[in-house]
Amino acid sequence: MPYVRIWLHLVWSTKERERVLQKEVRQKLFHHIRENAKAKGIDLDCIGGYVDHVHALVLLKSDVTVAKLLQLLKGESSHWMNEQKFLRGKFEWQDEYFAVSVNESGVDQVRAYILSQEEHHRKKSFAEEYQDFLSEYRLSEGG
Repeated sequence: MPYVRIWLHLVWSTKERERVLQKEVRQKLFHHIRENAKAKGIDLDCIGGYVDHVHALVLLKSDVTVAKLLQLLKGESSHWMNEQKFLRGKFEWQDEYFAVSVNESGVDQVRAYILSQEEHHRKKSFAEEYQDFLSEYRLSEGG
């Protein structure tokens, strides 16, 4: 049996970063994502976000790729959102996402950051936050 403990900080946004995840919808969506993750055996530690994006802290299992994990979370939740008809028109997630590993000693800090997204985005837009992530982790768009 493999012993794997890899924490991931995941971030993804609504299509074209549309600001459609108002608080009530966001709370229902996050509840659904938690339930869906539990049903699929995904160890979702916490989830948070704001009107145009989602952050999640996940413990990656040895038999799941990052791409598959995001497909399970994003794909199913967009399908569910469209079934619920919370919004006018079709709901979609952006194809791109952000995923970085988190050191065990940094888990509490990332968890606190994810759970304080509403407060955080009173001071900084998601576009600014996203650029900071790309810079901090030395990533380039699409890579």
